[in-house]
Amino acid sequence: MELDPKKIIEVLEKYEAEADQIFLIRSQMVESDRERNANREALTALRNKARTTKTEPTWMMLPGADLFVAVPFHAVHTMLEKDEEKMGFESKKLQSLVKEKTFFLSELGPLADCIPPGVIRSLVALKDKP
Repeated sequence: MELDPKKIIEVLEKYEAEADQIFLIRSQMVESDRERNANREALTALRNKARTTKTEPTWMMLPGADLFVAVPFHAVHTMLEKDEEKMGFESKKLQSLVKEKTFFLSELGPLADCIPPGVIRSLVALKDKP
């Protein structure tokens, strides 16, 4: 079997590009989950505050600024609930993208079908020398 280096590089680049996109999307999912958890914590704190009083203004940090403002309770609660819905939608969209990219990567088939196993072993065994 004759090896065409250009073909091997092309196949490896295709696999690597798809895998990089999956890793990027997964890191976005982690960041999105952090934001959703912070939003849920704020909603829980508001619900606990609602048991005691609803008439006092609620202090809130404006998004994108380091400024606190007193906002009516219901306005803050409504804003956080809308953010929660938006973040849930974004999370589901990222999950579907990961599924789509993973399916495409599986459609490409095993790497060993495109490149001889000896070449793959030698690539895995490569080490950088100082």
